[in-house]
Amino acid sequence: MIREKLERDEVLGSPIVYLVDGDEKFREEILKGLSGMGVSGLGFASAAAFYRAYAAKRAEIIILDTGLTEESGLSIAAHLRATQSVGIIMVTAQGDIDARVEGFNAGADAYLVKPVDVRELSATVTALRNRLSRSGASLSHSAFGWLLVDGGWVLTNNRGQKLRLTSTERCLLDRLFVACGELVERKVLVEEALGQDVFEFNDAHLNTIVARLRKRAMRAGMDLPLHTIRGRGFFFAD
Repeated sequence: MIREKLERDEVLGSPIVYLVDGDEKFREEILKGLSGMGVSGLGFASAAAFYRAYAAKRAEIIILDTGLTEESGLSIAAHLRATQSVGIIMVTAQGDIDARVEGFNAGADAYLVKPVDVRELSATVTALRNRLSRSGASLSHSAFGWLLVDGGWVLTNNRGQKLRLTSTERCLLDRLFVACGELVERKVLVEEALGQDVFEFNDAHLNTIVARLRKRAMRAGMDLPLHTIRGRGFFFAD
């Protein structure tokens, strides 16, 4: 049944979203709502079921709940982020700041709190797909001995060290590389790199994205020349 659905979606060329959540009623309601907005998808109750389907056909966007029993959504996100180029949206009942930060650190591109309006989820899926599509148009960018390769998904330096990026990090660095060492204002990054409305965007989230990127680069042994001008923006230069 799953394979037939995957093949049918591929023929139709419709966008593929995988929803991993242990609540069957929630899965059905969300998938029905997304389908009504032109976003097709499949639902899975466990990590194991998701991994089997993902091996048969990869999806553009993965929607995860953190509270799965066998393997948490955070674990799935971290695994996907380390090995795949995919958009990740967390949809969970945990809305406190610590849970959000943990989700973003695991590799989430967006974080929504239940109960979630399917219109907001659909808009998030569309925005993330568009952002991935735009950033994928550039095969590589370089700045001060650093390169974005593999469609912008991998950051590498002249020492040969590599770091696989999240879609958010990919878009952020792509915009900073284009600036060739010049300051890029926070507003510009929010609107052009992240594709968000600057008036609705939580400004602290941008700081979280940058801090997470720096931390991941440091763990990989990479001294990232990503600099902050407090209250103004960021620039990438040695």
